[in-house]
Order: sequence, then structure tokens, then C-alpha cells
Amino acid sequence: MAKRDYYEVLGVSRGASQDEIEAAYGQLAKKHHPDVNPNDPTAQNKLKEINEAYEILSDPQKRAAYDRFGHAATGAGGAGAPPGDFDFGPFGSSFGGGIGDIFDMFFGAGGRETGRRGPSRGADLQYDLHITLEEAASGIEKDIEVNGWETCRTCGGSGAKPGTHPVTCKTCGGTGQVQSVQDTLLGRIMTSRTCEYCRGTGQVIQNPCDDCRGRGRVRRKRTVTVKIPAGVDTGLRLRLSGEGEPGERGGPRGDLYVNIGVKPHDVFQRKNDDLHCNAAIGFVQAALGDEIDVPTLDGKANLRIPEGTQPGTVFRLRGKGITHLRGSGRGDLHVHVTVTVPTRLTEKEKDILMQFAREQSENRSSGKGFFGKMKDAFGM
Repeated sequence: MAKRDYYEVLGVSRGASQDEIEAAYGQLAKKHHPDVNPNDPTAQNKLKEINEAYEILSDPQKRAAYDRFGHAATGAGGAGAPPGDFDFGPFGSSFGGGIGDIFDMFFGAGGRETGRRGPSRGADLQYDLHITLEEAASGIEKDIEVNGWETCRTCGGSGAKPGTHPVTCKTCGGTGQVQSVQDTLLGRIMTSRTCEYCRGTGQVIQNPCDDCRGRGRVRRKRTVTVKIPAGVDTGLRLRLSGEGEPGERGGPRGDLYVNIGVKPHDVFQRKNDDLHCNAAIGFVQAALGDEIDVPTLDGKANLRIPEGTQPGTVFRLRGKGITHLRGSGRGDLHVHVTVTVPTRLTEKEKDILMQFAREQSENRSSGKGFFGKMKDAFGM
């Protein structure tokens, strides 16, 4: 079903003033309200149509778009929502169900402000910071560049060209609100809405600043120093209070949130506050034992390999891991041993291994163990 022309619904001409639209709406809403016409099954849909027309024609911007594009400008090309889904506008459903709407008429519908807009807090900012494992383990200070809105230095945030000042809005008289009167079932009610000319600030900039074009803010990079504590890990978020964007009309700055990401390491793998790494040893070292140097975040450390070490054995070096973020001490370093087998042997080495292999079977009965045979074979 095609929608009727909104001017036709309210019974006014296209050149009707806002006062004429207000008066026509008040009369029609009172006449067709379902509580006034309980026996009229069409009253609910009629009131819905009246409310819809009033919503568009009472708003200067929506009305201008409607005058130019018709129903296409409002996204209302077809029939409305089912009767049970519509809003009764300022009257509320059956009076009692809409008491909140009635209060809105007195104190500003939709939670709109009822006075001049005051200071507002600035926006929060986000920054992704990637650091090395060494930096995460020891803690570090980093200078980062944050790109966001900053108070214009030329006008000091006023938005007006230097030497000039914003003037009081003539439309709202500096209050940031404009008032209108509606005739309702409860009588004549005065409502207020944010002034569209000054956007609720109560002031108008006649000579805008050349740098910020009247906004009072410009986009600029700013250097911020971030103190990263020892022990941070990927996923940790640091909050820097007051390092976000400046507020409007003298409001406080927002916060800066720094999201930490730790880069993968070539040697170590991190699990919580422990570190893991691999160390390759020869099969002779595994069999006879040895002492080797292993890497740590603090430099090289000595690790004793006992005789008979098997492939896959894990040795733990206490206190060689990551500093605990919320506490004292450090995690551990876990060294995973792999045993390498030579791919090329000299003739002498082959002879020694062949001799070892022959003697291995002979010494099984003599009670000599594996390591004793290895020591004999290599003259140790």
C-alpha cells in the first residue's frame, strides 16, 4: 500500500510554518488516539501515520530531504510496521505505559540535553607496540608516535581566528537549546531540543581559524614515552591515563591504551615465564658426559651433561627465564638435548666403532657396562 503524502496526512500546505505543523499534529493526535477511540480498530494505524508524518515535517533537515526526494528520503517506501510494533510518540501506549515519554516531553525527549553543552572528555586512543623478547624480559622505555586530534595551537582550541572570538548564538540565545510548544491531551507542553545552528554549544564562530577551520583541533603526531615493565607478554594492555585526545570545551584528555606484542625469538620459545631452547650434543658426549655452554638472556651459562644422557632429555636452569610481572624472581630455562650422529667418519673412527661393536657382545658376559666399553674403546 502506497504511503500518503505527509502534508496531506497532517492537513497542511507545503509552505506551512512549524507552528502550523505543531498545531495540526496536536489536534489530529488527540482526535485519533486509541484511548479516545476505543471502538475504532483503525485508530492505532491512523495515529501511527500521524506520528510518522510529524516526525519528518517537524525536523527541518528531514523535511528538506522529504520535499526534495519524497518518501525515498526517509526509507519509508511501503507500508509501515505491524500495529503492535509502532510507537505512540509523545503520548505513550494507553497513557500509563508511556509515562517515560511524557517525562521526555518535559525534560528533553530521547535523553537530549536540556542546557548548553559543557566540557566533554576526549577520546581514547589505541597503539600496537611490538617489542623483542629481551626487552620484554628486562623492561624498557619506548618513545612512540601517536597520531590523533590535538588542540589547535593557532587559536588555542577556540576555533576562531586569532584576534576574534566566538559570539553568542542568536537562534538559542546562548543556551544551546531551542523550545517549541505542543498541544497534547495533557494540555500545552513546552519541549526543548538541541540548537541545530550552534550544535548545542551556545556559540557561533563567525571568523573560523585558518588552520583548524573552526574545529578547534587538528590532526597531529605526538611523541609519548611508554614505560614497559619487565615480564610483559603478548596480549597485555597498558593504560596511560590522560594521554589520549584532548576533550572539547576544556574537558579532560582521554586515555592511551598500548597493546603489547612480543616478537618471536630465533633461539627461545616462551611459555608463561619459562623459556625453552634446544642444545645439540654428539653421541660421544651423550655417552661419556661433558660440559657445554648454552645460551641464556644474560649470556652463556655452563651446563653439565652427565654420562648416559638420552636424546630428548630436558635440563632446567633455575632463574634463567623471564622476570615475574607481578612478583619477585624469574622463571626457568629448559634446555632440550638432541644427540647428533656424524655422517662422515675417518677410517680410524670406523675401526674404533667396529672394535667397539665386536667387544660389545664379548663384554656382555664380563659385566662391563655400556659406558665402560665406550671408555675402553676411546682409550679413556
